[in-house]
Amino acid sequence: MSVMPRHDHIPAARPLLIVFSHLRWDFVYQRPQHLLGRAARDFDICFIEEPLFDSNASGFREIGTPEGVCVIQPLLADGVDHQAAIEHQCMVARTIAARAGTRPLYLWFYTPMALAFARDISADLILFDKMDELSAFDFAPPELHAAEADLMARADLVFTGGASLQRVAEGRNPEVHCFPSSIDAAHFGQARTAGPADPHLENIPHPRIGFFGVIDERIDQPLIAAVAALRPDWQFIMIGPTAKIDPAQLPNAPNIHWLGMRGYAELPSYMAHWDLGWMPFARNSATRFISPTKTPEFLAAGLPLMSTSITDVVEPYGRLGLVQIADEAAAMVAAGDRLLAANDRTARLAAVDARLEGNSWDTTWAAMRALIHNAAAPSARSAAAPATREVMNAN
Repeated sequence: MSVMPRHDHIPAARPLLIVFSHLRWDFVYQRPQHLLGRAARDFDICFIEEPLFDSNASGFREIGTPEGVCVIQPLLADGVDHQAAIEHQCMVARTIAARAGTRPLYLWFYTPMALAFARDISADLILFDKMDELSAFDFAPPELHAAEADLMARADLVFTGGASLQRVAEGRNPEVHCFPSSIDAAHFGQARTAGPADPHLENIPHPRIGFFGVIDERIDQPLIAAVAALRPDWQFIMIGPTAKIDPAQLPNAPNIHWLGMRGYAELPSYMAHWDLGWMPFARNSATRFISPTKTPEFLAAGLPLMSTSITDVVEPYGRLGLVQIADEAAAMVAAGDRLLAANDRTARLAAVDARLEGNSWDTTWAAMRALIHNAAAPSARSAAAPATREVMNAN
């Protein structure tokens, strides 16, 4: 299949793009929001989340977002059994799919588990954005491997969120395309010019070492505790919601500050008043294939950065000297000492900007969009699928 743009085949009517996600739209602003917010310029988008449970509710809730995405939240009664939940989600998915009418219908999967209730929807195009190796996460359902194999076989296009994910996906689908983490440089670049400090930082002395992101099994809690103990004068600012771990069990020390979740728009106002960024990721199955979006975000903000040896951070950022790599507490402290003592801001930012140039979500979406339009072109699609869909939606 050709991967060159074929804009003469863009449908005259806006396609309906249904997204099946294991992540909630308003949880953390990350890859899905960046991509789909841009996709909303070309498609009508319904973003179907996992169900919410409410003893007095049924059906589904619709919420519009500023980006133009319609968030769909299936509502289930408390205590409903698994099969009833699947049937309900199937009803929701079919109801939303029927809105396509005679327009093209595209399905975009973030979770293969959605095949349990979406496999019978006949679509013009099936997309799989593999942003994580979900089977490696804590509490992953045992049937996830089989569901992903099924989705890989069905998908017209597979996007991967980094080089490590690309390597495990290659050979499983003929149309696998790597789209690593991109950057909104203008947004994070605001941190290079310090404005007023957020009130939560006013009473926290320097040096401040900051992290933002989800606090879950991917975070190395013993490393955080050990580094904080070795440098009690360093202040560790930890921003982000907790997931699948007990917040009460997080390392507790006078110089560790767990500030909880902050909005995407707020992050530059915090980062402008940090001295270093760090990414204390655990080295485990959940981090084996990650490509942290926050790596270029820290760099665009102008912060010196240190990280554990995550493969997609080591290559290319560690190799290029843009991120200091350390796995043990003593090595992390030594890396931090070097970064704090360095007087190389001008040269460092020039190297960062040269690396990040052209790496934007706009560019990434434009490349994805071209692939989607090529895959949907009449020469690449069977004429039978739309007719089948219309018949099914009429039932």
